[in-house]
Amino acid sequence: MERFELEQPLQEEIRGGVLGDGFMKLVQSVRRNGKTFRIALRPVEIGGEKRFQAEMTDEGRTQVKNFDANGIAAGLEEIIAQKGARELHLMTAKGDLHVRVTKKGHVLVSRSAQMNRVAKVQPHDRVKHLPLNSFDSGALLKSIGIADGEGKVRASMRGKYDQVNEFLKVVGETVPNAKSESPDSPASITVVDCGCGKAYLTFALWYYLSQTLGYAKVRVIGVDRRDDVISSAEKTAGELDLSGQVSFAKSDLADFDLKSSFPDASEAPLMVVSLHACDTATDEALAKAVEWKARWILSAPCCQHELQKSVGSEGNMNLPRAAFNAVMRHGILRERLCDILTDSFRATILRILGFKTQVMEFVSPDATARNIMLKAEFSVKRGQAQPVSEYLELRDFWGVTPWLETRLATLLDPHLKRFD
Repeated sequence: MERFELEQPLQEEIRGGVLGDGFMKLVQSVRRNGKTFRIALRPVEIGGEKRFQAEMTDEGRTQVKNFDANGIAAGLEEIIAQKGARELHLMTAKGDLHVRVTKKGHVLVSRSAQMNRVAKVQPHDRVKHLPLNSFDSGALLKSIGIADGEGKVRASMRGKYDQVNEFLKVVGETVPNAKSESPDSPASITVVDCGCGKAYLTFALWYYLSQTLGYAKVRVIGVDRRDDVISSAEKTAGELDLSGQVSFAKSDLADFDLKSSFPDASEAPLMVVSLHACDTATDEALAKAVEWKARWILSAPCCQHELQKSVGSEGNMNLPRAAFNAVMRHGILRERLCDILTDSFRATILRILGFKTQVMEFVSPDATARNIMLKAEFSVKRGQAQPVSEYLELRDFWGVTPWLETRLATLLDPHLKRFD
């Protein structure tokens, strides 16, 4: 048997799992030359016939193809015959099979316990009940580049499409539906999208709030520091005839002043959102929302590097460093620990300042690894003892001062000093 080759019984097990009854999904990731090639197979139903869909991602480019049984059998042989370090995960109704081939060619196999799952083949051409399907989104999706000229979602934009849909789902769960004539529904709604980037979410928010949730007066403002994305977003607003209803400002969040930038904005924002604002830009978005006295905050953080500079540093004498040496010596574990700590600090600070706060996954990790969201509503008394105590204990244990505490010191310090 050649190096990296799978033994015949294992090959047959994979073939039987994919081509037999009960197949659910197969994913293989191959690492070569420092890059990863990923292929995912799943059964789908198209036009009433069972097919197989293959999604292939190579150097950031994604292609999706559909095959019949003969086509997938040939493709499966290529998957099995791959060389080099790789991981394969096969899911069937009876259980999971995980195969890992190391750089030295060792084949490591593990299997789950016997299962009795139901393998459902979902119609691929069904109309999905998604927020972006709740209104006529064809022109929007084409204008912002998520859909092609025929209105089909581009394979390379599938992740962004899923992110926007799932974000809007949370909006729908948070904001009262104006069509229901609920006494809790505001007469109008202004939203600020902090770090709007290419404004996929910015435009989608306006359509969803006005056409799906039924608000007669909606104003969405996008803020970003990059000239090119703001110019492109303003052009798109004109193409969609939304100038004045969806507006943009080129500015660093720290320097952005709502009243001076938009004198015609008659009210403070009821909602502040941010989708993957980098590092302390997320903190700045949260701080702005608190200062504007927003009712709702929805923030999905991105990279979080600020805390990594101080956690476990030599000058940090409050940290029982020895207990965390096994974590700190590994960069990826240190990074993930700091992500958790940063979001914990953010959520607790919001609780101290009167926001009922939830930390949640808003989208599948398949759409983005950065799938955590802080969902907050201003609805509780500020400075309650429990969140203040929890915050100080966590902060002092790690011997750090989170950036958001410094940014909101004027509002936060009076509550913290009561327990210092």
